[in-house]
Amino acid sequence: MNQTKIISRILFYICSLLSAGYLIILLYSLLCLTTGFSVTPYKNGQYLHINLPFTEQPFLNIESNYPYMIFSFLLVLISYGIFFWLSAKVFRVFFQPKLFTQDNILELKKFYLYNIFIPLPLVTIASFFVEVETMIWGLVFIHFMLGIFCLFLANIFKQGLHLQNEQDLFI
Repeated sequence: MNQTKIISRILFYICSLLSAGYLIILLYSLLCLTTGFSVTPYKNGQYLHINLPFTEQPFLNIESNYPYMIFSFLLVLISYGIFFWLSAKVFRVFFQPKLFTQDNILELKKFYLYNIFIPLPLVTIASFFVEVETMIWGLVFIHFMLGIFCLFLANIFKQGLHLQNEQDLFI
């Protein structure tokens, strides 16, 4: 169990950093796109460079049309920021002193609900506005499978909590 705690703690920090990175990039991109700060158009205005703060160094390259900006850029940043935040919370479950708790089950539930019910509608809606590559549908399937796996884990945790509470009554 010590190995699980070490690995889950490492993955907790990695996912927390990834989540923070995605969400900071989202906020910075929103600031730049709404104010024009640190944005350089190129190729006759077809594309935009979002530059590193206070420089002329390109940081992100995006198409200069609103459907792309919303559905292929900003929506991806926010959805993966949330995904890694929820992943970090799931990994945090596995290094807690008491594994089978209602709070831990709730964290698993948030993760599986997000992965089962969010990616497919987002990609389906986006497909009406931008071209969705085949690989993206594969990612939707992977998220769905992650959600189902976490649903199984949550049910195991519920059973563990139930058994743990029964034993607490008899001891």
